[in-house]
Amino acid sequence: MNDFWTTVLDFAQTTTTRVGKQLMQDFGQVQALQKADGSLVTRADKWADQEIRDAIASSFNGYGILSEENDQVFPDREWCWVIDPLDGTTNFTRGIPIWSISLALLYQGTPIFGYVYAPPLNQAFHGFWEGSSGLATPSGAFLNHHPIHTSVDAPSSNHFFNLCSRSTAVIQKGFPCKIRMLGVASYNFLTVATGATLGGVEATPKVWDLAGAWVIVQAAGGVWSSLKSEPFPLIPGQDYSDRSFPTLVVSRPELLTVFEPFLKELKI
Repeated sequence: MNDFWTTVLDFAQTTTTRVGKQLMQDFGQVQALQKADGSLVTRADKWADQEIRDAIASSFNGYGILSEENDQVFPDREWCWVIDPLDGTTNFTRGIPIWSISLALLYQGTPIFGYVYAPPLNQAFHGFWEGSSGLATPSGAFLNHHPIHTSVDAPSSNHFFNLCSRSTAVIQKGFPCKIRMLGVASYNFLTVATGATLGGVEATPKVWDLAGAWVIVQAAGGVWSSLKSEPFPLIPGQDYSDRSFPTLVVSRPELLTVFEPFLKELKI
């Protein structure tokens, strides 16, 4: 791994570890306010967002920033960081230990590096995805620096599939797996990357929910299927504050035809 990618990975690890330590102090202790879109925000979200944006500005001069809590218009920059300072705010405020800090580095509007840290679980995911960028990136997906890969299993009643709270309509007679709802978009998809689940669907994720996991899932061998419009590449000047990107993720291509028929009732 060359010096640039070592710097990127070290930055993501150091920054999310530092921010995560403070968030753990606030975990289950702060009150949330409801935003215009119905989602929740706390002073912890806003603090974490500012800390990460300041760290990026001091370490990556000239890079753009797109964030859930600020800077929601994609800048016209070749390189841009996308931040979700606290994915799973409802879990965070209620003391449920599944929430994460998500970072992604985009090149020409498409993620090529993703890093998602779940402090309560002491789990740090990262991955590189060259895609069509033409860049010589490292390869692979990792959990706590150990390689991870999606499952090759066939669906059964002893396997899991993740839903979000807005996608319960997919539960129909004959659904091939057990259902789980974790409450965190990025983590829903990352369990596919580790092989813990065979698939997952999110009905209303935003780009900051997706960007980091988008890289890691594909680097782990998973398949990312957009159900409405492709999220990437992002468009300079576009406001992403109110745009959702319904998404199905599965562990291998053959499972798309298994799960897609159940998504007909999903309102997107």
